[in-house]
Amino acid sequence: MQTDPATPMSEIAPPSEAMLAAATSFALIYLVILVIFCIGCWKMVAKAGMPGILGLIPIVNLFVLPVVGGKPWWWAFMLFIPIVGQVLYMVLVSLSVAERFGRGIGTVLGLIFLTPIFVCILGFGSAQWTPPSNA
Repeated sequence: MQTDPATPMSEIAPPSEAMLAAATSFALIYLVILVIFCIGCWKMVAKAGMPGILGLIPIVNLFVLPVVGGKPWWWAFMLFIPIVGQVLYMVLVSLSVAERFGRGIGTVLGLIFLTPIFVCILGFGSAQWTPPSNA
């Protein structure tokens, strides 16, 4: 909605009830997905033999996920490269995490596109984490 800059604030219509309901619904759905992801990430990191709380701390979890996948923690610095580094990080970390849990390309694609669901599958499922061979 565009308004004329000369229009006084008192003449601008408040958001409708439908808009407020839609925003509230969106926020609740987002919150539920976030809680599901957090619980799954906690369990997945704990299965890897690390404190589960590390999977919940923002920014820290970006450095922990490569370690869960058996890669160096500094892989998270790929995220500072716009677009290409972020996509590369997501693909490579998902591939290495799926490999450590003995899963294949289906899990990799699931971790990329349906992250909260597949993190829960790895965290609560029967998959066992195996340490990298060089550890």
